[in-house]
Amino acid sequence: MTKYVVDPSAVLHVAAEGIQVGPEHELLAPTLLRSQVLSVLHEAVQRGELTDDAARERLARVGKIKIRLLGDAVMRRRAWEVADRLGWWETYGAEYVALTQLQGDALVTRNEDFARALEGVVPLASVDDLR
Repeated sequence: MTKYVVDPSAVLHVAAEGIQVGPEHELLAPTLLRSQVLSVLHEAVQRGELTDDAARERLARVGKIKIRLLGDAVMRRRAWEVADRLGWWETYGAEYVALTQLQGDALVTRNEDFARALEGVVPLASVDDLR
């Protein structure tokens, strides 16, 4: 079983495109994923990119994706260290990196800037690898 850590950009793409995750894969994410997905969708509505109904439907689809949410003290400690090492002020992205380092085989993101920052830090995979 391959364990993929997925960030909001990956999860929202999976939901929007109706991608079926292969049964041989397990998806993992920090507990903050829920809040981040909610915020991204709400912001899209406020910018006029999605209707309220479309955003709520996408949120419901995300809720049906089987994702194991984690956030124990060990992961939080590692996220702090990752943020320090990478020179990041915030720790949100560092939680995804820490979880990948501790339990995941690769991190899946569609955020190109985030992916570039992680080259050589953790293995990266594409959304297509989830199929």
